[in-house]
Amino acid sequence: MAGCEIVRVAVPNRESGEAIDEIRRKISIPLVVDIHFNWRLALIALEKGADKIRINPGTIGSKEAVREIVKVAKDRGVPIRIGVNAGSLPKDILKKYKGSISEAMVASAIREVEILEEEGFQDIVVSLKAFDIPTTVSAYEKFSQLRDYPLHIGITEAGPMPEGAVRSAVGLGILLSKGLGDTIRVSLTADGVKEVEVAWEILSSLNLRKRGYIIVSCPMCARCSVPLIEIAERVREELKELPPRPLKVAVMGCEVNGPGEAKDADIGLAFGKKGAVLFVKGNPVRTVPFQKAIEELFQEIEKLK
Repeated sequence: MAGCEIVRVAVPNRESGEAIDEIRRKISIPLVVDIHFNWRLALIALEKGADKIRINPGTIGSKEAVREIVKVAKDRGVPIRIGVNAGSLPKDILKKYKGSISEAMVASAIREVEILEEEGFQDIVVSLKAFDIPTTVSAYEKFSQLRDYPLHIGITEAGPMPEGAVRSAVGLGILLSKGLGDTIRVSLTADGVKEVEVAWEILSSLNLRKRGYIIVSCPMCARCSVPLIEIAERVREELKELPPRPLKVAVMGCEVNGPGEAKDADIGLAFGKKGAVLFVKGNPVRTVPFQKAIEELFQEIEKLK
């Protein structure tokens, strides 16, 4: 229901690697496997059906180990994602670029990319994540000028809700508005479903993707004579029970901000002193009593199928 399109799992040990094929059988979306240090785990992941693996070639060990991974990935047509994180950059690169973390991130990514390129492997995806938004944006911009590989974007360790959602929305919004980003990850200290929900809101806000219901609702002011917060929350919860579709639903607190400011909504309610105006595509349909407003709203939503 949440709409996840790619799932990533970490494989810290052999037991986790052996579970990949079972996971793969139970899902219908691509499975990305995150590998650190132990190159043999990457081979297990590839053997068990990973659709992509995430590694840092520089931490895998020898070039021979990287060569083995590349050989199997090539044979299976599996891309490799190089994941650069601002918190775990090589010491020599940090020393060289101590005045700029973003430059250090880019240098680290280029080093890792070149290891794969030396093996004739170019099915590469790159991520350059930091907690700091300007640093992250700068790193992606600089890297995109040097290499033309797909970018996986995210603001790492963004934190709990709502702070993490805001930080992710700002950072990803900037990147996506610049045309940077092929896949996205919202990193929250929260249930994974929340990550997916926030990701869809970001994409929807930029008109890049539309999937679920969008609620248009005005802030509270002196013109509002109904408990609008409670009404909007109830509409939101009831919409979650319906199959997702790209429909914009407005819940407005007065006639002033009703069909006028929410005229691009597919359907909505504008509350006033005598009831609620039910409107479709900005045009008033009828006035309904307060107590039946939500019920009649959902009856009309059903008719819009």
